Amino acid sequence: MHTVQTEKAPKAIGPYSQATVAGDTIFCSGQIAIDPATGEFVKGGIREQTEQIFKNLGEVLRAAGVGFASVASVNVYLRDMNDFKDMNEVYAAVFGEHKPARATVGVSSLPKNARIEVSCIALRVADSRKPSTGADTGLVG
Repeated sequence: MHTVQTEKAPKAIGPYSQATVAGDTIFCSGQIAIDPATGEFVKGGIREQTEQIFKNLGEVLRAAGVGFASVASVNVYLRDMNDFKDMNEVYAAVFGEHKPARATVGVSSLPKNARIEVSCIALRVADSRKPSTGADTGLVG
């Protein structure tokens, strides 16, 4: 087992790693909408925040040697379930035809008073080793 760390995603804000690889399974810690270049929340609403989160997750997945096509499960935590529609539209653009399992949960509070947090689990398997970066959506460069 080993951890994943990339400067292209925000540093962990606690005693945990950006991701942990155990065998062929990659467990990505929750990401909030922090721009790794500034260490600050991105400006804008839930769409912009969700886009930043998927940029961050894309970089962590890339550092682990996989991409969004390898994601098997996603957990989304929203402070306001009224943000679901806008979050879901960004989510759909990132994953396209790939439909990982997902739980979306309304919560009362998130770290740093974030509006949304997203974590995922990905698998490194023979047919998904080619990273899918989300570049076609413009979310990951």
